[in-house]
Amino acid sequence: MNKQKEPLFSKKNMKLITGPIGADNPITVLCLGVCSALAVTVKVEPAIIMAISVIVVTAFSNLIISLIRNTIPDRIRIIVQLVIVATLVIIVDQILKAYSPAVSKQLSVFVGLIITNCIIMGRIEAFALGNKPWPSFLDGIGNGLGYGIILIIVAFVREVLGAGTITIPGMGEFSVIPAAVYDAGYSDNGLMLLSPMALLVIGVIIWIQRSRNKNLIEHN
Repeated sequence: MNKQKEPLFSKKNMKLITGPIGADNPITVLCLGVCSALAVTVKVEPAIIMAISVIVVTAFSNLIISLIRNTIPDRIRIIVQLVIVATLVIIVDQILKAYSPAVSKQLSVFVGLIITNCIIMGRIEAFALGNKPWPSFLDGIGNGLGYGIILIIVAFVREVLGAGTITIPGMGEFSVIPAAVYDAGYSDNGLMLLSPMALLVIGVIIWIQRSRNKNLIEHN
């Protein structure tokens, strides 16, 4: 008798997407990818673009590695992984330069540094090398989303408090603090645009998350 195939979006598979958004978040729980979170979160627009880029690279690198995992010699597996990730990053970088040159310039070298993002290499080693292509693809999407959501939250807080604006890809910059607030004496906090403040915001997110979920403290 043939075994019944597991649905593509079974509960187990969906957990691969939802888990990294919360209890297994790569930044706030596993403390991976923090460096880029400090560097590209001055404004929301580059944070969104970087988040999408990492989701694409993580998902497809996981998928490709899973597809060829049984043919990769163990001695050169890291080299093979880097070549695949680097190729995907170059493709993403060229697309950004072609369709969003201003954001590409803002992100500068940080797009290239996706190659060494420990979230991507970590998921390849911990998951893609030992699992089938579809779960590996979902795992890549989930971890990319978990990373991206934190980036966008941090960028939102920093840009609103530091500049009083929100920049949305394709739509431009919007002022979110009413003029009456400035007339009453409020002024933008320029310190929020400095990299150390990104670390402070991430620290607050970690504190909120762990205070609401005591199991994270026990788990770590």
